[in-house]
Amino acid sequence: MDQMIALRRGEMSWGLLARSVSPRVRLLRNLLAARTDEAEPGDLPTGALTVLALVSANPGTSQTLLARRAGINKSALVGIVDQLEARALVARDRSAVDRRRNSLSVTPEGEAMLEQLHAATWPAEAPIRAALDAGEQAQLLNLLDRALAAMESAPTGAMDRAA
Repeated sequence: MDQMIALRRGEMSWGLLARSVSPRVRLLRNLLAARTDEAEPGDLPTGALTVLALVSANPGTSQTLLARRAGINKSALVGIVDQLEARALVARDRSAVDRRRNSLSVTPEGEAMLEQLHAATWPAEAPIRAALDAGEQAQLLNLLDRALAAMESAPTGAMDRAA
């Protein structure tokens, strides 16, 4: 009976997924993406904010490392960088360390666009900031960083059979 009341209120049990991280992360990502996509200018590629922010914070980074950190496959990243370069928001130069790879940097125009994009999309996270105090926000970011590190260091296809 309690479950029927919960369903009428629009609440659902996670059931078998009650201890699973993936569906919650996917749902949160989808909600945030929908809100930030509405705020971003339509003429920039999806992922432009992430790419600009990471390149700005890590000038000279390689496209391979950037793709890994942004969670974007390499070919999709090349397309995003091509578009950002065509708009003079990023510069792609040969690496002084390894001439086989490109190093990326954000142009002054790119820095201005980054600030504009961040200001436009920052409000999308307002409900999270309102629900968590500063310490909880820091804890959430720390836990997400640890979870990312754990997933990145785990062998691909590894399954945790311990329940």
